[in-house]
Amino acid sequence: MADQVRKINYCYTKVGARAGQGAAILSKLRDARVDLLAFSGFPIGGGKAQLDFATDDIAGVRRVARAEGWRLSATKKAFLVQGSDEVGACHRQLEKLADARINVTAVDAVTAGRHRYGMILWVKPKDYARAAKVLRAK
Repeated sequence: MADQVRKINYCYTKVGARAGQGAAILSKLRDARVDLLAFSGFPIGGGKAQLDFATDDIAGVRRVARAEGWRLSATKKAFLVQGSDEVGACHRQLEKLADARINVTAVDAVTAGRHRYGMILWVKPKDYARAAKVLRAK
């Protein structure tokens, strides 16, 4: 099966890097029935962590954030890749970007079971349109 690459939107919030912060925020999004395509959390220093919410429902995330008093970033763009989990699966997409001399800002990839994998790719905003073309993102 060929990889499917799609353009996605995400936003993020910064929280105190304490146990349970991610779970508390995800419970509010779950209760509001906001479906996430991806979620990523990582420390950014100074006792803070960044939580990224990739979704087709940015308005839903914003609605919950407003009700809960979370400060969200502006909407940002990334790519979601889904395909068959096989040797070299991530390499295919990264090589396309490398050949086009597009720097990848960040990447997260995981196996999804049943011989499937998923990957999120971030590039700089100035490279997004060109990367979308190279990746044949929909």
